[in-house]
Amino acid sequence: MCVRTGYPPRTGLQIYAPFRSHDTLPTTRSGAPAYFAGGMHVLFIPKWYPGRNDPQLGDFIRKQALAVGRQVRVSVLFVHPVIGLGKREHQEVSEADGVWELRCYYKAFRSNDPRLQRAVNFVRYRRAALRGWARVQRERGMPDLFHAHILVRAVWLARTLARRERKPYLVSEQSSEYLDGTWERKPDWVKRFARRQVEDAARTIAVSDHLGRALVKHGLYARFEVVPNVLPVEQVPLPPRGPADRLMMVADLVDRTKNVSGVLRALALLRDRGLVLHLDLIGDGPDRDMLEGLTKDLGLGQQVTFHGRCPNADVLERMAGTGIVVVNSNVETFSVVTGEALTLGKPVVATRCGGPQAFVHDGNGLLVDPGDDRALADALAQVHDRHAEFDPERIRQDMAERFSMTAVGERLTAIYTDVLQHREHG
Repeated sequence: MCVRTGYPPRTGLQIYAPFRSHDTLPTTRSGAPAYFAGGMHVLFIPKWYPGRNDPQLGDFIRKQALAVGRQVRVSVLFVHPVIGLGKREHQEVSEADGVWELRCYYKAFRSNDPRLQRAVNFVRYRRAALRGWARVQRERGMPDLFHAHILVRAVWLARTLARRERKPYLVSEQSSEYLDGTWERKPDWVKRFARRQVEDAARTIAVSDHLGRALVKHGLYARFEVVPNVLPVEQVPLPPRGPADRLMMVADLVDRTKNVSGVLRALALLRDRGLVLHLDLIGDGPDRDMLEGLTKDLGLGQQVTFHGRCPNADVLERMAGTGIVVVNSNVETFSVVTGEALTLGKPVVATRCGGPQAFVHDGNGLLVDPGDDRALADALAQVHDRHAEFDPERIRQDMAERFSMTAVGERLTAIYTDVLQHREHG
């Protein structure tokens, strides 16, 4: 079910040599890494993760956890504020497909003084996190390593626990703030603090080469490995082609980043040319009211449907019935939506915003420059007219080798094993 929600705050180059299939890893008779036989235990500590605030938030991190959970023992410690929580803290435990998940919620503090708000919420985060960590130890035991996802607090927590327990920690980054100018606007003390959290990491990982190079440029990473997001190659059957006049966009409704308004203007341009396309828009955010008003002003009320936020399973089910997926972002680190659409055999019209260039080519869609409404309208018209030429099976097969749950899980497991081997041989 899709819902409208309050928008959550989001708030010389060296690259590690990739693991090669002929490299030697200690294995059991079954072929699994030897660490798994002894119960290699990895603790994910994400900044973003699906929960009561937002069923979409960090779903891509959860898919990585599920992918790794096929290979090793995985626990998740997710600590997150909730506005208006009835009590000081609340914990929820669940287990899915072998992954144990502990969500630790704490009551968010609000103040007109941003420094006071930040300080109080950090204290509350720390208290909730340490209580969650105590429960992890009681119910799951000591992890062999910590894998933090998204700066800064999650990495601070992983580093703190790793130093205390004399274990390695890894850092993965997915945020677009290192590409859209947000990082440059942060205070110097925040930048120094963030760099300090990363400096001891056993490995630093980026979701794309584009993002990794930006992290090096900003002095956060010295080197990096690329591990992509998981796409639903193995989980979702290939759906029918879908109607050519049905579009879908899945995005946070933050217009300066996702440029949803540009899609609406492109639809109006096409309507004026005589081509009427229908858009299903999934997502929510601070600009929803503005975008609904623009939809009305452009006379698109019968062409555009706002669905609110949806769990990922519902997004994929709705996407299966569409004909074309559009990504009009100004910046993307990876673009899970592009990857999911192609995995479902759907042609994509996307911007050259960082992530989609790794996926989209003439055989599965078209690319346009960000911020060009007319070029976007032209591309949508071309893909609509050529819709029957796009082969869903070929589009999907192109994605399977790099982005399946098996491929991503094996890639991360190889990194974990290599880290622990190097630690043993010190």
